[in-house]
Order: sequence, then C-alpha cells, then structure tokens
Amino acid sequence: MRWFGLQNLTAGAAKLSRQERRAAAIAGGAHALHDGYTDLIYIMLPLWQAEFGLSYAALGLLRSMFVGAMAGLQIPAGLLAERFGAAAVLAAGTALAGFGYCIAGASTGFAILLGALVIGGAGASTQHPIASALVARAFAGPRSLRALGTYNFSGDLGKMTVPAALSLMLLALPWRPALAILGGVGVLLAIVIFVFTPRYGRAAIAEEGHADIGKSQQSSAFAMLLAIGILDSATRMGFLLFLPFVLTAKGASLQNVGLAMTLVFAGGAAGKLACAFIGARIGAIATVWLTEGLTALGIVALLPLPLPAAMLLLPLIGVALNGTSSVLYGSVPDLVTAERRTRALSIFYTGTIGSGALAPVLFGRVGDALGVSPALIVVAAAALATLPLAALLRPALARSYGAGTA
Repeated sequence: MRWFGLQNLTAGAAKLSRQERRAAAIAGGAHALHDGYTDLIYIMLPLWQAEFGLSYAALGLLRSMFVGAMAGLQIPAGLLAERFGAAAVLAAGTALAGFGYCIAGASTGFAILLGALVIGGAGASTQHPIASALVARAFAGPRSLRALGTYNFSGDLGKMTVPAALSLMLLALPWRPALAILGGVGVLLAIVIFVFTPRYGRAAIAEEGHADIGKSQQSSAFAMLLAIGILDSATRMGFLLFLPFVLTAKGASLQNVGLAMTLVFAGGAAGKLACAFIGARIGAIATVWLTEGLTALGIVALLPLPLPAAMLLLPLIGVALNGTSSVLYGSVPDLVTAERRTRALSIFYTGTIGSGALAPVLFGRVGDALGVSPALIVVAAAALATLPLAALLRPALARSYGAGTA
C-alpha cells in the first residue's frame, strides 16, 4: 500500500512536470512569435513607403495602430480568458495576428494595410496577459521568477529571429507572399496552442509583503516610475522608427537593415539579462541613469558614423535601449502593496505599450518637419528626460528595500 501511494505521488509529480514544460513551451513560443510580429513591421516600413508613397507620419501611424490595438485590448483579452479559457483565447489571438499579416500581404492600398495591422494588433493583445499568467500559474513560488524570466527572454528571441527570417525570405520572394507565409505560421501555431495548452482550474492567488511606504507616497512614486517607463518606451520606439532610414542614407541595403535590426534586438535581449544583475549590484536608479545616458549618447554618436562603424555600435545601443525596462518592471512590486500589484502591473504595461503606440506618430511628425537626424536628437533628449524623474524616485525605492537597491 505504501509503495502504491509512492507510485501515485511520483506519477503526479511527473504529470506536473509535463504540464510545466508544456506551459513554458506554449507561452514562450507565443511570446516569440507575437513579439516577432510586432517588430518585423520595422523591416517593412521602407518597402511600404516605396509601394504606397507614404510619409513618415503615415508610417508611424501603421506601427501605432498595431501597437495601440495590442495595448488597448489587453485587459479585455484577460477578461475573455477568464470566461472562455486561456487556451481558446490565446489560440484565437495568435490566429488573428497571423491572419492580419496574411491580409497585409494582400493589401492594395494604405487603408487595407492599416486595417490589417489593426487586426494583427488585436490578436497580439492576447499574448502578454494570458501567456504570462499561464507561466505564473504553472510555476509556483520562487520558481515562477525564473520561469517568467525565461518567458520574457523568449520574446527577445522572437524579435531577433522573425525579422531575420523575413529578411532572408525577401532575398527569394516579393514582400507580399513573404508576409503571407509568416502569417500562416501564426495560424498553425494557434492550433498547437489550443491542443497542447494545459487547462487549469481557478485558483486563489496569495501574495506576500508590500512596500513599506504610505499610500500617497506609493501613488506618487508609482506615477514617477510610470512616467519613466513611458519616456523609455517612447525613446525605444522613436529610435527604431528612424533607424532604417538612417542606415539607408548611409548606403545600407534592405538586407543590411534587417541585420541591423537583428543586432539591436540581440543587444536588447542581452541588456535585459545584464541589467537585471547590474540593477541588483548598483541599484535601480543608478542603472536607469546608466542605461538612459548611454542610450542618448549612442543615438547621437550613431549619426555621423559610416555604415560599418554604425553596425558595430548597434548592439551596444540595444543593450542600453532595452536594459532599462527590466529594472523598471522589476521595481513596480516595490512601490505598491501586495493586493494592488496585479492592477499596477496592468496599468504599467498599458502605459508603456500605449506610449510605444503613440510615440511613432509624434516622432514621425517631427521627422516630417525637421528631417531624420534632428528627429533622432529629439529622441535622445526624451531619454535624458528620464534622469531627473529617476532622481526624484530614489527616496521611495530606498524606503522599500534600502539605499542599496535604489
């Protein structure tokens, strides 16, 4: 009887382990494809400009409508998942995102292309809230932190591989069938998601601890952190909007541009990992000063460099450009009580992604008015605007975890 009970316990542990692996694989795969879908738009901007005769503001609008739909529909996507299940909603969203790119490949004008990207963005809105919740549900306790870190890194892998795949496809195919093929990958992945996503019942979520500061101080500190996040996201999106055109002016081919974006995203992935360790070592605020200062310096230094030197600089810019985000997201729980963390993180995601949606339109207008190089100077100034806010935030983080963490 004792052996029989041990056998059942071992079988249950093995089953749980299989569920964990499936949850991590599904969430990581969805994150990689959805983030890749989001960022391959940058590869298409010069082609769409040439095909449809678009201004910089119109190009920014294309990107903004995709990201805006993705940001604005995240909370409704979560509510749908509660009603219909994570597997069904995440699968439907992935299929919808892929279908949006199929439509983009068949577009004959700006209006159809814009509508296709809105559809794709609506589908992409399901990924962050549902996939991250799936990982958190599968991996309990401290193990969830490592699992979520791996999940976040998978998104950066998608940012590297999907645009790189499109660049390679464009060597042999016109852009329309290339987009249709990538869209079809999303539809196929949606079937895999629906079949293999673990089904979990409702479970209570227990959170421990809270920031040891008053509610009013929490609110003001969180607002400052959100403002830093908004400016950081705007800087990132503004830089990526103009980068293809800066490189093209230096004589870069379409394949060079694809490689350049891959280098930036590879540096960004490394930056997210590296800055987590740096932040633990020197503190969140010092890390923000370091990364935002290096971002502004790198953007300004990029402008006069010849193409080979610019390509070498891009991974370093990517490290600084994306490294700040890991510190900012990690600081949200330090500034709010346990019962408010889920809501605070939802607001933070919506604010930063929403900023990423609006920034290309605003910076695109600056580019139309002043030109690409002056617009990038404005982008660098936005990065520097985070520094005084970070200085104001230092006391709140110091009260939360001590001066070393701030």
